[in-house]
Amino acid sequence: MTLKTPPAATFERRYQASVAELWALWTTKEGFESWWGPQGFRVVVHRIEPRAGGALVYDMIAVGAQEIAYMKNAGMAVSHGTHGTFADVVRHRHLELVHVIDFVPGLPAYEHRMRVEFFAEGRQARMIIQVEPHSTTQWTQASLAGMESQLTKLPALLGARAAR
Repeated sequence: MTLKTPPAATFERRYQASVAELWALWTTKEGFESWWGPQGFRVVVHRIEPRAGGALVYDMIAVGAQEIAYMKNAGMAVSHGTHGTFADVVRHRHLELVHVIDFVPGLPAYEHRMRVEFFAEGRQARMIIQVEPHSTTQWTQASLAGMESQLTKLPALLGARAAR
């Protein structure tokens, strides 16, 4: 009997922004730091090279009281280094990230993929994110909740940028 791999989860959003603006949120230090990470977390980017084979290196830092308590109770550091690679990049069209998940207590390191596609639709931009499952159901659910949380940051962020 062969076990089936769960399908990738898909997030689709439309924003009052250009594809170039969304692209910059994924491919620049300032952009990535402005939104990446669930509510209660922030990131500090050390290296971001948006090209095939380019590195993505950052620290994920819990800053909210609840999130700090959760991390400590789970036996995890409140700040951990995260690294990955841009596996595929076509400017303003799509990118694929491969993160190395090596910070979860009790789990061996593994790779985790995510693909993002960008589409211009009049004055809006559409973004589709496909997130592969993690090595456990628990981490898959946590990852999807985290992605949902961080996506809630984008409308206000893009609105503030447009107002400048």
